[in-house]
Amino acid sequence: FLHIMNITTPEELMRSRYDAFSREDWKYIADTSLHQTVEELSSSPHITWLKLDVLQTYDNIVEFKAYYKVNKTIEVLHEKSTFVLSDNAWKYQDGELYPSQILSNEPCPCGSAKKYKKCCK
Repeated sequence: FLHIMNITTPEELMRSRYDAFSREDWKYIADTSLHQTVEELSSSPHITWLKLDVLQTYDNIVEFKAYYKVNKTIEVLHEKSTFVLSDNAWKYQDGELYPSQILSNEPCPCGSAKKYKKCCK
């Protein structure tokens, strides 16, 4: 796991934050954000994170899809995140969410190697 000061790109930070979300490490997520707090983060429902796809990165922007399971349903979070340098460390500033869904013929995010429609749909 990377220390905040060892992270040199917004993509590295985004990947480390995804890992922290999967471990429910609310302190790390708050420490790597300009606005999120441990209290706010820890009140969210339990989510099982399944898979991360980085779609594109440029400048201080990372666009990704993160697949997760909540209440036995698989969902996808599609976000374009903005990061800023603050005190010589990258921090999450904010994100723009996009409506997104898992397509029936794409591989199931659960990792089964089956199509979504034949697996967890």
